[in-house]
Amino acid sequence: MRSIIRILGTARQLWRFYLGIIVGAVAIAATALLIPFVIARATDVVVSIVGGNGGSISTLVWLAAALLGLSLANSVMTNATGYLGDQMAVRLRAILSRRYFDKLLRLPQRYYDNELTGTIISRLNRSITSITDFLQMFSNSFFPMLITVFAILVISLVYSPWLAVLLIVIYPTFVWLTALTSKKWLVWEHAKNDHYDIAGGRFAEVVGQMRVVKSFVTERGELARFSGHFDDAVGLTVKQSGYWHRMDTLRRAVLDVVFFAIYAILFVQTAQGAFTVGVMVLMIQLVNMAKQPVTGMSYLVDTTQRAIAGSDEFFKVMAELDEPNNPLYLAESGAEQPTVEWCDDNPVISFDGVSFGYGDTTELVLKDISLAIDKGERVAFVGESGGGKTTLVNLLMKLYPATAGTVEVHGQSVRDVPSELLRREVGVVFQDASLFSGTIRENIAYGIKSVTDEQLETAARRANALGFIKRLKDGFDTEIGERGIKLSGGQKQRLSVARALLKDAPILILDEATSSLDTKAERAVQAGLDELMEGRTTIIIAHRLSTISTVDRIVTLREGRVDEVGTPEELATTGGIYAELLALQGSSSRADKAKLARYDIVR
Repeated sequence: MRSIIRILGTARQLWRFYLGIIVGAVAIAATALLIPFVIARATDVVVSIVGGNGGSISTLVWLAAALLGLSLANSVMTNATGYLGDQMAVRLRAILSRRYFDKLLRLPQRYYDNELTGTIISRLNRSITSITDFLQMFSNSFFPMLITVFAILVISLVYSPWLAVLLIVIYPTFVWLTALTSKKWLVWEHAKNDHYDIAGGRFAEVVGQMRVVKSFVTERGELARFSGHFDDAVGLTVKQSGYWHRMDTLRRAVLDVVFFAIYAILFVQTAQGAFTVGVMVLMIQLVNMAKQPVTGMSYLVDTTQRAIAGSDEFFKVMAELDEPNNPLYLAESGAEQPTVEWCDDNPVISFDGVSFGYGDTTELVLKDISLAIDKGERVAFVGESGGGKTTLVNLLMKLYPATAGTVEVHGQSVRDVPSELLRREVGVVFQDASLFSGTIRENIAYGIKSVTDEQLETAARRANALGFIKRLKDGFDTEIGERGIKLSGGQKQRLSVARALLKDAPILILDEATSSLDTKAERAVQAGLDELMEGRTTIIIAHRLSTISTVDRIVTLREGRVDEVGTPEELATTGGIYAELLALQGSSSRADKAKLARYDIVR
């Protein structure tokens, strides 16, 4: 419960709704409590008239009118408070969802290496939904009921201390018995959530790669895997629900005994003259009102436990350490964007004794890398798959911190430079075009605040993309679908080149954008890349020997260390990795093709 209260505290801007719900709950409780008193008075009047002891019909009519007024007031206040509760819940959902997404945008790349995309989405939906559903239920019905119960206990104390004691005993007893049950219940609930997260993660992966699934005819296997997690969740629910309802039966049996004692006391004391019939009716109504939250406690506790589990998961994500110098932190704090004195001298990029290892492992992917890259130079990284080529680029963009050593850009350590300023100096064209749903215009201008049509056309023309864009019915406003699914591979890559051209960053990183394209598409994209590389310091993660042959220098990596550095001509004769690749490129043997694949090289 502490975590739920903490969530309410983090959404302090909703205090007007909290206050309105409290006032409404008091009004609901007051009108609900007055009704039994009116009925008790009417009962006594009826008994008096029937017994010939006085009383008037007009009094009964006025009491009936009072009941009508109280009922109408109760209905109005119940719905007004419910309206506020609904508004609070949806606003809280918006706040929590925004903060969750904000937090995800702040987290370092390392976090996403260890989480499935679908799991992150599933966690958002489940945790926040469980929290808001609980608070909506609590504010709309249970909170007014709690105030009513407290008032009933006070009233009961006035009429019969013994009844008040029995009512007071009920609630802590029920909560204690429920708490004992909840410990085992929560274990099962977390296990079920794990299955839901895994199933949700796989679901998102399959939907996002449906062409692969259909191509390999794995529909049955994917459905079986997906269904298996839900079958396991069903099995856990059978145990969880069976245990819960067995214990609930025991709890209710204990309560029934207590209420038996309460009713027995009421009936006997009324028969003995301690209470009038009206007071007995009043007390029975109050006891029934007090009984309602107890009988509904199982649903409340069930909803509460789900909310607690959800809030724990929410705060677990929120407790993750942010990426250092994240742009969102600077925007939130209101701090001015710091200025950086970029050095215009060489080297533009330098790695000085850089080592790096992922996670908690002691195994290093990169070991003591030292390398300098000058302005306008084109450098290709070549090495075995998993040998650290992409990792070097990730360290340059500060997606990961170096374990040891220093990475510098324009004379500044990337560790000290705000991420936003650093990444604005770097343009990237990935092997996968990495487009978003939306229009061509939105994708080319991604990350740039204001772009004119002329700038868009210039970038598209230089990327060799304007021709196919003009042929589309809606031109730059054409919707391209999720990840650009409506475009060919070559078209998507040309848009990514245009995006990098429009960014106009002095440093360029190419994760060999043509390696997966056919010859015609490769020529079109390569023309755009040549335009893009002009005058920029470029790092190429090489996948084609034809690309490697045109660079200024080649850096070969072997087992996480720099093996050789030199021009293509120099390394062609040294007998190292590059020379070996050149010798293999004309071979058609299976073994030689396998060696090329080890180095991520395609023909």
